[in-house]
Amino acid sequence: MILYRDDHRPGLDEARELYRASTLGERRPVDDDARFAAMHAHANLIVTAWDGAQLVGISRCTTDFVWTTYLADLAVRAAHQRRGIGRELIRRTQAAAPQAKLLLLAAPAAESYYPHLGFDPVARAWMLRAGHAPA
Repeated sequence: MILYRDDHRPGLDEARELYRASTLGERRPVDDDARFAAMHAHANLIVTAWDGAQLVGISRCTTDFVWTTYLADLAVRAAHQRRGIGRELIRRTQAAAPQAKLLLLAAPAAESYYPHLGFDPVARAWMLRAGHAPA
């Protein structure tokens, strides 16, 4: 049975191991302790999924709780995927900020996952990458 929590932040080693086991670690600075710690410290909404004592999923967000929730990371351990854990993490994330729209940047391998859950593509999104100044 999977236990979902929004009242407990996993330790950095637990989170790092989950990110690696979900392949999200390939696209996050999991080996940069200060940066990875800051990512988690500054997130103001984290929902986790636990299989016993093992962290098996996480939704890491920044939100104002009334207008926009940015879902920065959605990770489910590869061995636990296709069980509805990601869907439930998203549902619980929405429930924590029910008036807010949920935005995310999909990993290339997950682009087909989000439309299946009811997400719409947004062509009007723009990104200014770190280290690039506005023209």
